[in-house]
Order: sequence, then C-alpha cells, then structure tokens
Amino acid sequence: MGRTDRASRLIAAPPVTVYGALLDREALEAWLPPVGMRGHIERWDPRPGGGFRMVLTYLDAADSPGKTSAATDVVEVGFAALVPPERVVQRAVFEADAPSYAGTMTMTWHLAAAGAGTGVTVTATDVPPGIDQADHEAGIASSLANLAAYVEAAD
Repeated sequence: MGRTDRASRLIAAPPVTVYGALLDREALEAWLPPVGMRGHIERWDPRPGGGFRMVLTYLDAADSPGKTSAATDVVEVGFAALVPPERVVQRAVFEADAPSYAGTMTMTWHLAAAGAGTGVTVTATDVPPGIDQADHEAGIASSLANLAAYVEAAD
C-alpha cells in the first residue's frame, strides 16, 4: 500500500456550491492548479466512469521541473465515484517516463456541512513515491485555498 497525503479546509459556501465547483470544467481550470501553476483541461466527461485530461504548466519551470516535461505535468483523471453533494473520488495517472511517478493515485474529496459552510478534506492514497510529500500536501492545501476563494466569491 502506498503513501497517503491529506489536507482540509473550512469553506464559507454550502456543500452543493463546493460540489458544483468540483464538477465544472471552467471552475476546475480556475482553482485546481496550485500556486505557481496554471491548468488547461483538454478532455472533459463529468460522469461516473468519465473523467478529464489536464495539462498543468509551471509558471517558472526552473524551480519546479515537471513530471511530463520540463514545464508540465499532464494527468489523466477518471471519476470513480460521484456522490452529490458529499464526495468525489478521482483516479489520477500522471504521464511521466520516470517510474517513480507511475501508478494510479486516488483523490477523495469529502464534503461535510459545517455551520453555514463546508468542511472539505482531500485524501490522496497510493501517492507515487516521486511526489514529495510536503510539496504535495502544500499543493493540495493551495488548491483548497483557491477553491475557497473561487466559491466564496461566487456565493
């Protein structure tokens, strides 16, 4: 069994709003890339058994060499489970030549009503060993902060 990374955040928006941002193409492009990256979705099929292909580009590749190329991480994501407005389970595979990035990582987004907002916990299991744990958890936390800013501004 591989490594597990996680991060959590309280977001000042209802679960249905947060869940919607997890399944909206334009929203994902806006909030999913962590600080220092931008993202573009090339393929989109938001249903169980569907998924998406995202190209993440480092704004400064000198500091963060990519997994797929010097400046990019390309990831194929499948939707393993969609439980509105409580959970999204994704299976992610990075395109990379290095075996340390091989394998399927499962990302589970748990949403729970918390007062007037939503507690969001992201759990990544079977994280490839080439992904630094501290950097990965910081990246998840950055994406959660972006998600909060995105949905709180819209709500």
